[in-house]
Amino acid sequence: MDILEGLNEQQQAAVTATERQILVIAGAGSGKTKVLVSRLAWLIAEQGVNPYQVMAVTFTNKAANEMKQRVESLLNINTRWMWIGTFHALSARLLRMEAESFGLSRDFIIYDDGDSRALVKRALAELHLDDDDKNYHPGAVMNAISTAKNRLQSPADYAQLAGNDWENNIGRIYGRYQEMLKAAGALDFDDLLTRLYWELQRRPEILAKYQDRFGHILVDEYQDTNHCQYLLIKLLAGASGHIFAVGDPDQSIYRWRGADISNILDFSQD
Repeated sequence: MDILEGLNEQQQAAVTATERQILVIAGAGSGKTKVLVSRLAWLIAEQGVNPYQVMAVTFTNKAANEMKQRVESLLNINTRWMWIGTFHALSARLLRMEAESFGLSRDFIIYDDGDSRALVKRALAELHLDDDDKNYHPGAVMNAISTAKNRLQSPADYAQLAGNDWENNIGRIYGRYQEMLKAAGALDFDDLLTRLYWELQRRPEILAKYQDRFGHILVDEYQDTNHCQYLLIKLLAGASGHIFAVGDPDQSIYRWRGADISNILDFSQD
């Protein structure tokens, strides 16, 4: 199959561009994901890139599965062991691969929102804050902790920056919450990203291994990356890595979850 078949002139130009860092901006329904998948297939089929040395990242399991199906259709290959998936799924996979080096059990548990909420409630009870649901509703506390993690703030960082009693208490809850996660041998969804980022920062030899492995990183819906996701991609790509990002500043839908529109607006400067 001709990988460029069905693409218009602008899409073909994006797929076959030769620069190391490429940002494709286009409106809704214009085929951005199709261009990203075609780029991935073109790198493998036309440029001889090893399929297992490409990382393609998106935001939902549905989008990741559709991406895999499109690649299989274009190249007639099995994508099972390729690095195509969500930020969280790929981070979890890498953490398990390097678990021993990172001080983790390979069988660590991943807590979903329900598990995390139960843990927050336990922390609130231990700190005698569970009777103040107006100020310390578990959902609001979870959001505050998630925001801190996406900003790569540890409990100590958060406590140091606290400017009032509420923030002081959130820092205490956050710290206890992390202690309980560790005792349970668990990570929450945000930890999958933040733990990977900090471990790679602390272990340059492991970071270098994956910078070498992932010679090409492709990011779908780049406008929806948060601060931690942006820094993780930047870290893995290194100074000389290939990044191919697609997005549309007008389509950001995850600002409530920490998406930072400046990531896409500042791409050229970065």
